Amino acid sequence: MFTGIDEVDWASLRHAHGSAREVPGWLRGLASTDAAERQTALDGMYGTVHHEGNVYDSTLACVPFLFSLAAREAVPERGCIVELLVSIGAESGDARAREAVRADGEVFVSLLGDPDPGVRRAAAGAMVRFVDDPGRVLGLLRQRIPVERDGRVLLALTEAVGVFVRRYPAWADAVDLLVAQSAPPHDPGLRLAALGQLALGAPGRLPGDLVPTAVRLLRERSARRARVPDRSANDTLVGRLRRLRPSDEEGARLLRTLHTALGDRTGDRIDLLGGQLTSPDPVDRGNAVWMAAVLFRGWRADFARPVALVGGQLGSEEEWLRDAAVSVLSELFGLAAPAADDLHALVASRPDLWTHRWERGSPTVGGALKALARSGDPRAVPVLAQVLAGPVVPGGLGDEIAHLGPAAAPLAPALRHRLGWIPLDSPAADTRAAPLLTALGAIGDVDAVPEVLRLLNGAPDGLGVRDKIAGQTVATLDALGAAGRAAPVLRALLHTRHAAAAAGALWSADGDAPAVLPVLVRELRQGEPGVRRLAARQLARLGPAARPALPELRRAAASGQAGLRTHAACALWHVGRDPEPVLPVLRAAWLESPGARGPIARCLAAMGPAGMPLRDLVSAELTAPRRHTARTGGHGGRAIAEDETLRGLCEEVLARQTRSL
Repeated sequence: MFTGIDEVDWASLRHAHGSAREVPGWLRGLASTDAAERQTALDGMYGTVHHEGNVYDSTLACVPFLFSLAAREAVPERGCIVELLVSIGAESGDARAREAVRADGEVFVSLLGDPDPGVRRAAAGAMVRFVDDPGRVLGLLRQRIPVERDGRVLLALTEAVGVFVRRYPAWADAVDLLVAQSAPPHDPGLRLAALGQLALGAPGRLPGDLVPTAVRLLRERSARRARVPDRSANDTLVGRLRRLRPSDEEGARLLRTLHTALGDRTGDRIDLLGGQLTSPDPVDRGNAVWMAAVLFRGWRADFARPVALVGGQLGSEEEWLRDAAVSVLSELFGLAAPAADDLHALVASRPDLWTHRWERGSPTVGGALKALARSGDPRAVPVLAQVLAGPVVPGGLGDEIAHLGPAAAPLAPALRHRLGWIPLDSPAADTRAAPLLTALGAIGDVDAVPEVLRLLNGAPDGLGVRDKIAGQTVATLDALGAAGRAAPVLRALLHTRHAAAAAGALWSADGDAPAVLPVLVRELRQGEPGVRRLAARQLARLGPAARPALPELRRAAASGQAGLRTHAACALWHVGRDPEPVLPVLRAAWLESPGARGPIARCLAAMGPAGMPLRDLVSAELTAPRRHTARTGGHGGRAIAEDETLRGLCEEVLARQTRSL
């Protein structure tokens, strides 16, 4: 099994973290009779030799020994070793690794009938990937399926047939095999697996009633499935994640495969989610909540019905299911409106959920209250008032209040009071003030100006509090239209890192272009990347008054920084009103950097008919089924809200251009 292992110069080979001298110990550990030692060895292999799917010279040197281990029946848990070989050969994308594993592919054929079901399960897909005789491979699968009695191995065999169909699409017999497996008298789970593989490899052979069939099979499968109610009760992040995780991972994988295969067919996916989210089985509904989250994050459609069904889980007796639904709804912001009644009902009935304190952490706003506020529902205001009146303001409370905008005006006195009582000699003064400033700015509370000015005038310089909070304080004064009252302080900031923000606020207060223009040009030329972008935005506010800055804006629009190019080009339009140098920059930035599309769309809306040459980009964006944030790797957080904002801006652009025709 380990013949020749000591003849390899492992110390000279490399893995992710350096010399591979410890690899022989891990290989021997994979054969240990001690489960903990085997797990440590497997962790070592994945953590270094095959770290994040990478292949090193030590990885290639391990392949023959891994095959020897996989073929030895005395070695426990060999299925994990076969899975490691598949990952090295197929999933890494390394041609050398693929050839190394293919060279011993016959081992996988011999393992197809192994006594260990875990080995048989892993060997099925491995054989399809690494044995290059398609007729023989399909014949072996056909022979194995009727005699296999382990349900999980049968699922793996069906998935292997699906891999075969995608690898050899001309082999109609393989598709026929999947079609046969998708029909009675096969087990409902196996039929679901076959439907998922057909959807991935041969969608033309799917039944016309795919969604009702899949929902029916899911419910039949769930009725047979044993319950696994084990949930962690620890109030830690790990404990909460365990509670949120569905216990039926096999069922989740079956439905995930089907959702993945359906891709842009959002109507079918929404209908499928409707069946999942109304299942009698709470575990099926829990799986569906997370699949709904994937759909919401990545695609664009009318999600009112699935969002309302996710909201319906908030009344579940299963705490983990309710928490999962809250977690998903809190990402949706305005899209959560169809679930607002359920969110409000939960918030009204459970004051204990208004805040949450993690173990060893500070209190935060509870998920249901957060989701209700982010949806813009004014029913959150009375509850937020009670939380705000408590002894401790939860972290981020002001940020959540800001989503309500002017509807949160009743909270302004309490917010001003909290802001006015922050000790300015505290090192945490900026952290405590920031969310309150965000809320007051969003509400538009001009009565808060004295408390806001206090942060600039009263904070001691020695602790750096004024410097930390100055940027947001200036932005709040600007938003409130009160920069004029702070003019002396703002002028003092024109020689600090907050010069661009202060210059913009001074312009809005008195329109003194000669005073602020040199400052903004200096910051555009010399500032840090974020400061340069801000300076460009502030110059755009000046409009034609900033014409002396046009040469510097042109240089910035030709720079290598995509974000700066976008903001500088937009400023060029607002200042010079000439679309010719602007439109090529905006087109390139739109195509190269999807994250820049929001600012570009906002600029195009301001340009009106002058932006008509980019109408094709805007029209294509509105017809695209995928969110632009999904294409840039965004997920969770504000990604959905940002994409919905982009869509709204694109609609505004087209409307303004259409009116001009």
